[in-house]
Amino acid sequence: MTTDVERLDFPGSDGQTLSGRLHLPAVSPIACAVFAHCFTCSKDSRAARYVAAALAEKGIATLRFDFAGLGESEGEFDSTTIAHDANDIVAAAGALQTLYPVPVLLVRHSLGGAATLAAAGRISGVAGVATIGAPFEAEHGEQISSMRKALVVFHSPQDNVVGIDNARLIYEAARHPKSFVSLDGADHLLGRRSDARYVAEVLAAWAGRYLPTQPAEEIPEDSPEGEVIVEGKTSSFLQRIQARHLTFAADEPVDKGGSDLGPNPYELLLAGLGACTSMTLKMYAGRKEWPLEAVRVTLRHNHVHAKDCEDCDKDTGMIDVIEKKLELEGDLTEEQRERLLAISARCPVHRTLLSEIKIRSELA
Repeated sequence: MTTDVERLDFPGSDGQTLSGRLHLPAVSPIACAVFAHCFTCSKDSRAARYVAAALAEKGIATLRFDFAGLGESEGEFDSTTIAHDANDIVAAAGALQTLYPVPVLLVRHSLGGAATLAAAGRISGVAGVATIGAPFEAEHGEQISSMRKALVVFHSPQDNVVGIDNARLIYEAARHPKSFVSLDGADHLLGRRSDARYVAEVLAAWAGRYLPTQPAEEIPEDSPEGEVIVEGKTSSFLQRIQARHLTFAADEPVDKGGSDLGPNPYELLLAGLGACTSMTLKMYAGRKEWPLEAVRVTLRHNHVHAKDCEDCDKDTGMIDVIEKKLELEGDLTEEQRERLLAISARCPVHRTLLSEIKIRSELA
């Protein structure tokens, strides 16, 4: 299921404008979620982006936002009390519920996790609460006990910022249903992409137990082989791509204004060339019965000045240059390696890119 990302600004508890990004599923949401980021981080942290995207893939509209005084939000950041953060979470949930009157999930990462637990009792329709690397605040033990919401606690035994004992105290204070997930090997900020993805996938699966059954996604008819359909809203760079029965995404990195949920267009172009190259070498080596075991193709695209390109026909303007490096595994002779290098330039996509190309555009 391809998702979309929209900007959502809303009034905070003190009237200031808080800035958020709303990840929307391709179907009507079965629930919505508020992701409250780590202490002094922003809505654009890796954990916030990946968890929000994964929940949207599961049919949950997810809002990640900057607390007052942080990121793009107005106001003053208050690091002395969790009450201010709890008020912002309540405001974020209210903004979501105005758009989508469905059950709510609350997700809080890192320091101040008690703010989410404190806010849960003030928000109607909360189906569950998740904390990630959150500290335990003794004065809120009673709030955790009386919350009476499904709770999942994520924590790393190696967390050097908020010790693992905090997870035990939160878990013991809560009533069932409650769950604990160990993030063994992860750091406090989920700096590794694999750790952020793991949390996102487990959280989405856990949430499904406490949410209405999602309607089956309508499966589009297969497009003809050789035809690709690309669809996207104007609110973001995210694109849904369909090739035959397969669907995947294209996007831009965060620093280019995207949500980083898929490769960018040039990366897709390079991927097509690299895949075609590898397939061609596999077929050729197979027919020759050469011991080629694996192929790794590394590609890079650059714009260079024509005057700096010694083997280019043009001498003015800019030239597109694609560099392609092959790594061939197997007990191959030097002659065989050189032959495979030459064959790599004969893959169909390689030849297409070097031939005269006409692109005809029309309105459907």
